[in-house]
Amino acid sequence: MSKLLQPASGQFGSDKAHRLPVRVYYEDTDFSGVVYHARYLHFFERGRTESLRACGIHHSELAAMEPSLAFAVRRMGIEFIRAARVDDVLIVETRFKPQMGARLMMEQALTREGEVIATASVQAVCIDGAGRAKRPPEWMQKQWRDFVLPIASE
Repeated sequence: MSKLLQPASGQFGSDKAHRLPVRVYYEDTDFSGVVYHARYLHFFERGRTESLRACGIHHSELAAMEPSLAFAVRRMGIEFIRAARVDDVLIVETRFKPQMGARLMMEQALTREGEVIATASVQAVCIDGAGRAKRPPEWMQKQWRDFVLPIASE
């Protein structure tokens, strides 16, 4: 019996960052061979999805629940630092910040050979099937609790 191949899912490190490797394909680039700016959103989305999956939270299972739940990006700020190009291997790093009510806060970075080329600050909201913001249920909070960064003292 052969094992089915599984897509890359990344993993959490001891620093609580989830890392997902992605390769830049020709389809990700514009006419100049540089990654088109909107494609960075795709890379960041894959990182967020796989980090939640690594915590045991699967979007398909949330949608099948009664009542259904989902995440929606409420706010996102991106800083483009360096250009990525076709065939680059990038690492999407995702870090969970302390949760605020219905909001799940994350910091993300795209790196190439250890150099940060783009960052994203993301605020996602847990929503119910009607699209209303809802505090994530306790079981969900428990799933990601071990991966949340400590509250920064200022």
